[in-house]
Amino acid sequence: MEPFPWQDAIGFGLGVLQLPPEAFWRMTPRELAAAIVAVRGRIAAPLGRAGLDDLMRRYPDER
Repeated sequence: MEPFPWQDAIGFGLGVLQLPPEAFWRMTPRELAAAIVAVRGRIAAPLGRAGLDDLMRRYPDER
């Protein structure tokens, strides 16, 4: 498990959202996540092995 990305969270809350520190520290992780999605949009799930295999089959490196 990776540690929580505090530097990114604080930077987003204080820098992008321009929240005062008191408001940022009162937010729940769920509220912060919702704010991130509202500003940046949802991130697509990473490509799985089956999807990668399909792309490699359709677009091979060699000709």
